[in-house]
Amino acid sequence: MDELRRYAEEFALEFARNGTPPANGKLMGWLLVCDPPAQTSAQLGAALGLSKGSVSTGMRMLVRTGIARRVVLPGTRGHAYEITPDAMARATSDAIPQWRSMAELLDRGVDLLGPGTPRARRLTYARDFYQWIVARIPELVEEFKREHGL
Repeated sequence: MDELRRYAEEFALEFARNGTPPANGKLMGWLLVCDPPAQTSAQLGAALGLSKGSVSTGMRMLVRTGIARRVVLPGTRGHAYEITPDAMARATSDAIPQWRSMAELLDRGVDLLGPGTPRARRLTYARDFYQWIVARIPELVEEFKREHGL
């Protein structure tokens, strides 16, 4: 269990680099490797050393974005959480607005320096990259989902 918890913590660090609260990344990482795959809030908190509030807030965000889902525990009135099969595809798709915003910022820089000028060349390449990503990611995500029956 300690290795799995460390893995979840590594996941948290990776996602924190992109602005995701560490608890959310930790919860996501744990839900990718835990057994059983559906975990109650109490199990999540105990496994990860998170407070009830951190689990609640983190899981609310993961459920809202479709990365995780609530499932009914058979034979009880309670519920648990599990990762959705397309969680990483959703997380990637959710980043598109940030990439679009970066492309727009870079485009303003190109306009500021003058399109086609030597000074604008670096910005142009960067803008073109982000525009390419924004255009391609949705089709790549859909292709992945089709190939994996999601």
